[in-house]
Amino acid sequence: MPGADFTTLADLRTSLIRKALRYAVFAADTTADAIANPFDVAGILQTLPAGYHAVGYTTTDGITFSGDLSNSDVESGQSSSPTRSDVETDTVTAQWVPQETNAAAVALYENLPLDGVGALPEMGTAAWTWSRPLTPPTRYRRLLFIAEDLNKVTGRPLYIVRHLPSALRSGREDEQWTRTAEIARGVTYQAYVDETVGTDSVTWIDGPGWRDFAPEEGGG
Repeated sequence: MPGADFTTLADLRTSLIRKALRYAVFAADTTADAIANPFDVAGILQTLPAGYHAVGYTTTDGITFSGDLSNSDVESGQSSSPTRSDVETDTVTAQWVPQETNAAAVALYENLPLDGVGALPEMGTAAWTWSRPLTPPTRYRRLLFIAEDLNKVTGRPLYIVRHLPSALRSGREDEQWTRTAEIARGVTYQAYVDETVGTDSVTWIDGPGWRDFAPEEGGG
């Protein structure tokens, strides 16, 4: 075999290190359409379907996507390591802390509908009021997360978009009132398989800056 050049072999590319320079969280009731594709054929980010609400500013911790992965192992007397392993659970959660007191942030925290009966009215049009029900409803949401980065060479935007078509509130942080910090309402939502979409999570990477990585015609 011919000798290898380590630099070529390693293929280290700083242009592929991504950051969420800007990001946004959107939420909808399950009566809204799931996101089929947030981009058009040219990779241009499209407007969202009706019913998606922006959650607004979050703390600097951003959005944390976590999960619980567990395997079921078979152990054998002739081997010190498992001789078979199968995935038992593989769940996805999203956690963030909204800083704005807007209808979307409050609804996600308090488990209220985003639209229709029981939804909070538009800010300033009427008083906001809600009561905790004796039996909390099981209220699924559609969640959308969009992160914007820039192509290092061309400066054009590229996007990482993640869609949880059916997510359920699985945790919320303490709501603290103090003169030294904003009133924040941190939440965690767990993704569940949406029967129509056929998955619990869909991710896209596209945008003009992403298309700029395409090799030129006739190139190697």
